[in-house]
Amino acid sequence: MNNPQEQTNPIPESPTEVGASVTSDEVNERPIDTVPDLEEMVRIAERKAAEHYDAWLRAKAETENVRRRAEEEIAKARLYAIDKFAAALLPVKDSLEAALATENQTVESLREGVELTLKQLIAALEQFGVQEENPAGNKFDPNRHQAIGMIESDGEPNLVAQVLQKGYLIHERVLRPALVMVSKAKSGS
Repeated sequence: MNNPQEQTNPIPESPTEVGASVTSDEVNERPIDTVPDLEEMVRIAERKAAEHYDAWLRAKAETENVRRRAEEEIAKARLYAIDKFAAALLPVKDSLEAALATENQTVESLREGVELTLKQLIAALEQFGVQEENPAGNKFDPNRHQAIGMIESDGEPNLVAQVLQKGYLIHERVLRPALVMVSKAKSGS
């Protein structure tokens, strides 16, 4: 045990190492320096945990900021969504006001003005995907039409016999259903 060579030999990693003949006395005499290593490992782990916690807090804050900005943008979109549509309708309003301001109108000039104004309105609606639906003669579709009543008919039943009020679609979605009378087979007398 007083041999200096015994104290400087490292502990072999495995018994299969070359020259790995270490006695149990040699292992017991060597100082075990694992406590400082464990303390260092704990410090490293705590530092990494603190870094991860900080990164998590930053990510959480960024997510909250993104959510808040998205909510603000949605609120603005709702508030100003009608801007372009309203701007397209202003010429229609101007035409109606000009028609009312004109004195000494004839029925013909008034009719022409109304027709031009209607064309402006139709163009403005079409610009934003609003389409008129006049289903006269088509098969009744409860998803697009609202039946007000039924009319006996010689023709095929469940057809739109009369349109009381046109329907409107916006990008193929029903904006307002058409109010219709639906045909039914004549009852035998």
